[in-house]
Amino acid sequence: MAGPKNIGVILFQLGGPDTQEAVEPFLYNLFCDPDIINFPGAFLARKALARLISTTRSRTVRQHYAEIGGGSPIRRLTERQARALQSALLPHIAARTMVAMRYWHPNTEEAIAALQAGPYDELVLLPLYPQYSLATTGSSLKEWNRLYTPKVPVHCIEHFYDHPDYIAAIVERINSVLSGLSEPDDVHLVFSAHGLPLSLVKKGDPYPQHIEATVRLVRELGAWPNSHVLCFQSKVGPLKWLEPSLTGTIEGLARQGIRRMLIIPIAFLTDHIETLHEINIEARHQAESLGVSEFHLMPALNDSPLLIRALADLVLRAVGRRDGVASAVL
Repeated sequence: MAGPKNIGVILFQLGGPDTQEAVEPFLYNLFCDPDIINFPGAFLARKALARLISTTRSRTVRQHYAEIGGGSPIRRLTERQARALQSALLPHIAARTMVAMRYWHPNTEEAIAALQAGPYDELVLLPLYPQYSLATTGSSLKEWNRLYTPKVPVHCIEHFYDHPDYIAAIVERINSVLSGLSEPDDVHLVFSAHGLPLSLVKKGDPYPQHIEATVRLVRELGAWPNSHVLCFQSKVGPLKWLEPSLTGTIEGLARQGIRRMLIIPIAFLTDHIETLHEINIEARHQAESLGVSEFHLMPALNDSPLLIRALADLVLRAVGRRDGVASAVL
């Protein structure tokens, strides 16, 4: 009689420089990605352009990482998510989790090498981007397919922007912040998602629709009376990106007399440079300079038990365990 199947679960994430010395090569890897730098004839100039950008921006970016502890915490936090997910899966299936970072270590090639410790009967590819985009999930899976020759059945989870436990995890985080504030109904909710070039949106990228659906579901479950807005951050380069921007939104709200706001990083599963510096340092400074008296930041989900339960449910359903994990009810 055959024993239980061995399942390998690969968690995909952006990655980030974990030391000051890693900043420039990380930026080079990022801007070498054709899903990031793409224009007519880009393949001829991409490496040279990536070298130029990484060299010119590295000093400023190193300073930003220095201000949040010297490097990105994304590897540590993602590996913590991986360990928690493996523990959540073990009562149900024999599973081992591995991390594949797109632009830094442990990278996709290293994750594939880790599979040699198998054997595995099936693989589950789980990008840690709840909302699908060609620039995130699409890029990670493209890199995986370029390097990995399938030897066993492979199941791919392309998005989970509407998973009940993922939505509940965000609501729980928001409620945790609001519960510690006086007159919480008076706080303006600012949902901030990573931006995307409009050129990708015009190609049919579903990211904006996924983000809007996540915000709608979170608001429906949370049932807060608070005013809210959705905006986008992290724009790079001269191309047009999704709007309104986070900086423009903060300025507009401040001009309207809004003095209390909670920033909700709706698309970030893990705290990293975009939340810890771009929001918590840069945006906070901007808001305070405009007269905002209360600027609050919702921590990313990181290893939230509700998030881990959502990920476990996704994996179990991917390998045919249709019962999955029972969703939470707040």
